[in-house]
Amino acid sequence: MKPVIFGMAGLSLTPDERAFFAEAEPAGYILFKRNCADRDQLRALTDDLRALHGRADLLIMIDQEGGRVARMQPPHWPAFPASAAFDRLYDVAPSSAIAAARANGRALALMLAEVGVTVDALPLLDVRQDGASDIMGDRTLGADPMRVAALGRATLEGLAEGGVVGIVKHMPGHGRALVDSHLDLPVVDADLNALETDLAPFRTLRNAPIGMTAHVVYTEWDAQRPASLSPAIIGEIIRDSIGFDGLLMSDDLDMKALKGSIPELAAGVVAAGCDLALNCWARMDDMIGIADRLPDIADMSRARLDRAMASIRRDADQPEFETLIATRDSLLGLVPA
Repeated sequence: MKPVIFGMAGLSLTPDERAFFAEAEPAGYILFKRNCADRDQLRALTDDLRALHGRADLLIMIDQEGGRVARMQPPHWPAFPASAAFDRLYDVAPSSAIAAARANGRALALMLAEVGVTVDALPLLDVRQDGASDIMGDRTLGADPMRVAALGRATLEGLAEGGVVGIVKHMPGHGRALVDSHLDLPVVDADLNALETDLAPFRTLRNAPIGMTAHVVYTEWDAQRPASLSPAIIGEIIRDSIGFDGLLMSDDLDMKALKGSIPELAAGVVAAGCDLALNCWARMDDMIGIADRLPDIADMSRARLDRAMASIRRDADQPEFETLIATRDSLLGLVPA
């Protein structure tokens, strides 16, 4: 098995993808809008991936946050609110906000599990900061670390109850970035005391099964390399200071924050301490190069992967999807218009 997550080009596997994936045996896959037409098509695609590898617990992930980040979209799937909706409710009724976030997470999970998705890249634990890039904005759960952790925990629990594994992101915190890491490399010059605010939600949820790194430079920790490529940040901050021992994946290698060839970057994030490299865009030349450059997955990384996927709960007795949505919307309705 190679320590990488690959994307696919379309609605079904091409013959070239099928042959390559069978040989390379990536740790998992990521889905985008280009892969999602309707329920029957998407379930057939995820079933095909599981059959290709003979792994019932195959890591098949998606970015289905709600709001502006949603790969499965209407009319085939309902829209979900952005995370900021739960932050606003917390101002009015904290316990109701936690209940709403949990119901929302569980409804998301039921929708994803129905089509064979096993992992959702949610929740964001990035603490929002005034003046930062709007790339986080309404995707965040707030500006208070305790609130972010409480709503993040509720989201993780809801996803787990519905049969999907969540990912805490973007470690060790993207909330201070002044530029969008999809387009440029953010550099955070905050001092160590300020950075403690960013670390706090991740420390609270350090036992989460999966985490994702940030393509951000933090000058106090490593002035030369972004977190995804920094052995110091991954080892000393994420693993030691935060105490996270779950499966750690990089953010997407194709983001403009990173410089270098995609195979070089994949090797770099794994060498720095990420368990898995994330390569989203299904370019065959890049994927072949990654498979050639990467070693087989390390024993510790494989154990973390197995542990994360073993955390999936498949409760036979689930509430109705519509009931969860109604509960969430009733609670969100407590916020004055």
